[in-house]
Amino acid sequence: RFDRQTVAQLAQQLLPNRKEMVLRSCCKFGPVLVWFRLGYVVLLWLCVTHLRCARAETKTVVQKDAEFDVTYNDTVTSDNQTIYAFNHTVSRNKTEGVRVTVDVLSEGAESSPILFVVRQKQAVLSFQVPLILRGLYQRKYPYAHVGRTLCQPPTRSLTETQYFFVDVSTLSSLGTHYQLRISRVDSFTLHTDKKFSFTASPSQPQYFKYVFPDGVDTVIVKVNSEMTFPCSVMSIQDIQCPVYDLDNNVAFIGMYQTMTKTAAITVQRKDFPSNSFYVVVVVKTEDEACGGPLRFYPLRPDELIDAGNRSKTLDVVVSPAISSDVYVMGMLFCLGIFLSFYLLTFLVACVENKRSVDRPTVPGVTPVSPYEYGSFVTNKLTVSSLCLSERSLESVAGRSRQESLSSIEEDDYDTLADIDSDKNIVRTKKYLCVSDLARKDKRVLSKKYQIYFWNIATIGVFYALPVIQLVITYQTVVNVTGNQDICYYNFLCAHPLGNLSAFNNILSNLGYVMLGLLFLLIVLQRDVIHSRALDRNDLNALECGIPKHFGLFYAMGTALMMEGLLSACYHVCPNYTNFQFDTSFMYMIAGLCVLKLYQKRHPDINASAYTAYACLAAVIFFSVLGVVFGKGNMVFWIVFSVLHILATMLLSTQLYYMGRWRLDSGILRRIVYVIYTDCIRQCSGPMYIDRMVLLVMGNIVNWSLAAYGLLKTPNDFASYLLAIAICNLLLYFAFYIIMKLRSGERIQCMAMVCILFTAVVWGFALFFFFQGLSTWQKTPAESREHNRDCIVLSFFDDHDIWHFLSSIAMFGSFLVSVCLVCACTVDEDKAGDHSVMLIEFK
Repeated sequence: RFDRQTVAQLAQQLLPNRKEMVLRSCCKFGPVLVWFRLGYVVLLWLCVTHLRCARAETKTVVQKDAEFDVTYNDTVTSDNQTIYAFNHTVSRNKTEGVRVTVDVLSEGAESSPILFVVRQKQAVLSFQVPLILRGLYQRKYPYAHVGRTLCQPPTRSLTETQYFFVDVSTLSSLGTHYQLRISRVDSFTLHTDKKFSFTASPSQPQYFKYVFPDGVDTVIVKVNSEMTFPCSVMSIQDIQCPVYDLDNNVAFIGMYQTMTKTAAITVQRKDFPSNSFYVVVVVKTEDEACGGPLRFYPLRPDELIDAGNRSKTLDVVVSPAISSDVYVMGMLFCLGIFLSFYLLTFLVACVENKRSVDRPTVPGVTPVSPYEYGSFVTNKLTVSSLCLSERSLESVAGRSRQESLSSIEEDDYDTLADIDSDKNIVRTKKYLCVSDLARKDKRVLSKKYQIYFWNIATIGVFYALPVIQLVITYQTVVNVTGNQDICYYNFLCAHPLGNLSAFNNILSNLGYVMLGLLFLLIVLQRDVIHSRALDRNDLNALECGIPKHFGLFYAMGTALMMEGLLSACYHVCPNYTNFQFDTSFMYMIAGLCVLKLYQKRHPDINASAYTAYACLAAVIFFSVLGVVFGKGNMVFWIVFSVLHILATMLLSTQLYYMGRWRLDSGILRRIVYVIYTDCIRQCSGPMYIDRMVLLVMGNIVNWSLAAYGLLKTPNDFASYLLAIAICNLLLYFAFYIIMKLRSGERIQCMAMVCILFTAVVWGFALFFFFQGLSTWQKTPAESREHNRDCIVLSFFDDHDIWHFLSSIAMFGSFLVSVCLVCACTVDEDKAGDHSVMLIEFK
C-alpha cells in the first residue's frame, strides 16, 4: 500500500535540496529551474499513476465453469471479480430462452451495488443489483431480486455451441453476498392460438418470441390479467439486441400500450422483415399511468422507497387477424346497405309519380301537384275561420302572382311606416295562422334561407381542412413513435389498412356521407319541381300550402355529410384533444332541425343564418371549454348553468311574444308592470295557452338538465351538451306533432311509417352507442378495459353499428321533416275560387 508518506519520501529522493533550487530559480537560473519544476511535477504524477496501476493489478479474477439450473452462492468485494462461463447448443430451427436470476442477500447493498455484465455473441447485457427504478418526481425504488431474459443471437448453421460469460464485480470493500442462477426458458416461443401464463414484476420483465406461420400476414397479440393493478406495459419489438424490457426504456422502440386487465396490438408481417417479433411485458413501478392512485411519500433527496409486492400474473395469446377477403366483404357490406336506400328512394319516387299521374280529378277541387303532398291532411270542417279575420280573401286574391315574384327586397318591406304597428297587430293576436307569419315576399325569403347553405358549406371547408391535416399528423406520430396510448381505439376490433390504425371505424362513417348526399338529391328534386311549377304560374305553387324554402334543407344535408367526414377524421385517432371534431356538426344538425321545424310555421320571424351560426359557434365554444376545464371545476359549472338558464328564459320570451319585445333598460319596469296587472291586480291566465305549455315544459327540462350538470358535474361535457340539444329538439318535435293534430290534421300512412321506422332505428342506435367500447375520459389503460371483439363479419364492432344505425336514423329524421308539410286544402265556402292557407297555429 502506498500512502502520502511514501509519496513524500519519493519526492525527497528526487529533489533533496529543494530550498536551494528555489533560491537559484529566483536568481540567475530562473527559467531553467521553472522548466525543471514542471518536469518534476509530471514525473511525480507518472509515479503515482504507476503505483495505482500496480495496486489495481493485485485484484483477484476468478473464472468458473458454470452450468444451467444451478444456484451459485458467492461473495464479491472490490478485491475480487468472478466470471461464470456458460455454454449451450443453439439450433436454428428451435429457439430457447436463457434467463438470469440474481438475488442480493446482504444488507446495505444500495450504497455499493453489484454490477452484472453478461457477455454474449453480438450482445452485451449489464445491470446492477439492487436495481434502482425511478418513478414520478424522481422517486427511487430498489429491487434486490432481478430476473432478465438474454437476447438470442442469430445462428446460420443448423446447430452451434455458443458461449456467454457473466462477470460479477463491485467497488465495495465489504463483502456482498449474492445468488446467481442461469436457467432455460422452455416456453420462450409463442404458438398460434395457444394461451401461455406467466408472472412479471418491475425487476423481472418477461418477453417471448413469435414467428409468423405460413399464410398468416396479420396477427393480434392479446395480453390479459385478472388483476387490475399493478400497471403494466405490453410492447412489440423487432428481433434485435438489446431488448428494451425495463420500465425506463420499454418505450424506446416498437409499439407499446399501457394496460390494467387487457391489451391488444395488431401486428402485420410487412413491418418485421425477419417474419418474427418479441412480445415484451413490463410491470411499471407506479400505477399513475393506468389511472391508479399515487401513494404519497415525503420527497427527500436520495431517499429509497419500498415498492412492496408488485408481481402480476398475466397470460398472452397470439391469434390470426382477418384476411384481405374480410376487408372486401366489409366494404361491400357497407356500400350495399346505403346503396339500397338509393334504390328504395328511386322506387318510391317512381310509385309516387305514377300515383300522381293516375289520380282522378275531383270536380270543384283544385288538384294538388306532387310537390304539395305532405304527411298531414287538414280536415276542412275543423279549420278555424279566425285565420281569415285579419287577412281577407280579397287582399290575398288582389295580390297578383307577378307581384309576389317581383324584385323586391326585404329591407324595402321592413322600412314601411306602418310595418311595426302591423307586426304588433298581427303577431299578438290570440289565434295565429301561418298566413299571419308568412307575409314577406317568398323570393326574398328564399334568398335569405339560401344563405344557410352557403354559410355551412364555407364553415365546413374551413373547419375540415385543418382537421384533416391534424389527424394525419396524429397518425404519423403514432406510427413513428409506436405509442398506441395516443389514440383511444377498440383494439380488440381495430383493423389497420395502410397507415390507418382502425379502418373499420372510418369506413362505417360512409353512411353519413352517402345518405346526406341522397337527402340533398331528394331536396333538389323537390326544388326543381317547385321551380317548374312557379315558372308555369301554378296556383298551388304560388298561393297554397306552407311556404316552401329549401335553403335549410340543403344546409341539413350538407351538415350530415360533414358529420360523416369529421367523424371519420376523429376516428383516425380518437382522443381527448380532438373529440370536438366528432360533435361540432352534431350541434349544427340539432340546431338546424329545430330552426327548420320553426320555419315551417314562422317563415317571417325565423332566425337569420348569421344569428343561428353565431349561436351555434357559442355552443361549440362552451363545448371546448367544458372538455378542457369542466372536469371537476365547480366554478365553470356554476357559470355555465347560470348562462344556460338565462338563455332558456330569453328564448322563451322571444318565442312567447313572437319577437315583439325589446331587451333594453326598461325591461325590468315592463316585467313588473305585467306581473302587477296580470297576477296581482287581476288573476288572468296566459293569452297563448299552447305556447305557454310548450315553454313551461321546455324550461322544466332545461332547468333540470342545468341542475343535473351542477350537481353531478359529468366528465363528458360534450355529450352532456349534445344531450341538451337533443332533448330540446325532441320536445319541440313532439309539440309540433301535437299542435298539428289539435288543429284537425291527420297523419298520412307514409309519414306514420317513416316516423315509426325512424323511432325504432334511433332506439337500436342508442343501445349500441351506450355500449361504450372506449372512453377518452379515463386513461388509455382503463379505456381498453371496455374493448370488445367484433360482432359483424369479424370486421365491425358495436360502435360501427352505431355509425350505421345513427346515419340511417338521421336520414329518416330528415325525411320526417320533409314530410311534415301540409297538403293544401281549400274551404270552398269561405275561399271561393282562391287557394289560401287555412291552417290554424296557436
